[in-house]
Amino acid sequence: MSSKTIVNKLTENSRSGWINGFIGVLIFSGSLPATRLAVIEFPAVFVTGTRASIAGLLALCLLLVFKEKRPTKQDLSSLIIVSAGVVVGFPLLSALALQYITSAHSIVFLGMLPLTTAIFGVMRGGERPNGAFWLFSVLGSLLVIGFAISQGLSASPIGDILMLAATILCGLGYAEGAKLSKTLGGWQVISWALVLSLPFMAIIMFFKLPASFTAISIPAWIGLGYVSIFSMLIGFIFWYRGLAQGGIAAVGQLQLLQPFFGLILAATFLHEQVSTGMAGITAGVILCVAGSRKFGR
Repeated sequence: MSSKTIVNKLTENSRSGWINGFIGVLIFSGSLPATRLAVIEFPAVFVTGTRASIAGLLALCLLLVFKEKRPTKQDLSSLIIVSAGVVVGFPLLSALALQYITSAHSIVFLGMLPLTTAIFGVMRGGERPNGAFWLFSVLGSLLVIGFAISQGLSASPIGDILMLAATILCGLGYAEGAKLSKTLGGWQVISWALVLSLPFMAIIMFFKLPASFTAISIPAWIGLGYVSIFSMLIGFIFWYRGLAQGGIAAVGQLQLLQPFFGLILAATFLHEQVSTGMAGITAGVILCVAGSRKFGR
């Protein structure tokens, strides 16, 4: 294979990675607003167990239909990390956080995801971004942290701490899943992670069943359905493929766009107030992702 062919193939993979990553970010942008809709009427732990159980059953069907081979013993530790990060950790902690803060406020914390994903990409995936990349990543995260601190008196410290922990676990799950996707496949990684956690999440769902469903509104059911099908499964199919194709640290910067889309959804469907500070911070982190994309190569 000639050097020109190799360069063209790498460029094509990079482009495909950014496209798949962008689709994944669009889908994930609705996660926190949808979770907010669900936890208003459902217990947060029930939402976590149910979304993972529904997605796990769908994933099991996909694996059986396509007759996918089972993961090796070496893959199991990585799949456990993925499950702990994106199947259990982030959904549970963010659902608990949304009992104390609005989805608009929680969305700002997603500006930290590119940095946590990149850090774990270095630790777990062996990637080595350059100095300019780290500069813009840190600037974007500092904007988010500064905003959270400035809002500490009027917002909920408990909600902020929960969202911070959720963001760290999510970054770990993203990086670990992307590394494993290179050998196991993108949709296969999230599918096996969901199947692995299915027995435990089904038990949680069963024991946290509400006493009655008669008073549950349609928006709450829609929110639960969205996080179960799109946030927990479909979004990851695009996201892990994008990270594997374009690089964990590089494509991970697209997550800085997620607060922007999420705030629009929160304002449109939940009628939550989006303050000037929230909009300003979101604009700042978008500039940071543009900078890291241009100068961090």
